[in-house]
Amino acid sequence: MKGPVLGIDPGSVATGYGIIDAHSSNTVSVLGAGVIRTNTKRSFPERLKHLYDSLDIVIEKYRPYCAAFEQVFVAKNPGAALKLGHARAALLMAAINSGLEIYEYSALEVKRAVVGYGRADKHQVQQMVGLILGIKTHLPKDAADALAVALCHIQSSRLNSLIELELP
Repeated sequence: MKGPVLGIDPGSVATGYGIIDAHSSNTVSVLGAGVIRTNTKRSFPERLKHLYDSLDIVIEKYRPYCAAFEQVFVAKNPGAALKLGHARAALLMAAINSGLEIYEYSALEVKRAVVGYGRADKHQVQQMVGLILGIKTHLPKDAADALAVALCHIQSSRLNSLIELELP
């Protein structure tokens, strides 16, 4: 690993973030985690700017080398899906403009990597993230999901490194 990994669980009202550092000894440590909340009384463009600016501050503080995003899947409400897409774009631009490498994982991939079951519920993800990372305090669901995305990326990167070692 090249340095800390930033995991992002995008949302237009609440965006989770988590920063994990992977060590060469196959251990990981949490550098930070939290939730960026937007004020729903503000205009939507102001909320997008808040997401961008807030993530920019997180990136400046922790200096990750990459950002791993959970891909968005919304099947029911087209309006909500569009807002979520805009929020995700603002977050992506903050990461891209900071020079981070970008990776994307489906919710199924994240859950499979962390829980071992792609259809796990949010509570199971929250529990496993706490167990894997040794977090004893309550984690907000959005922050736990973001840490899960970061863990998924770390596992994926380690697996890809092993595969590359075996290639002739």
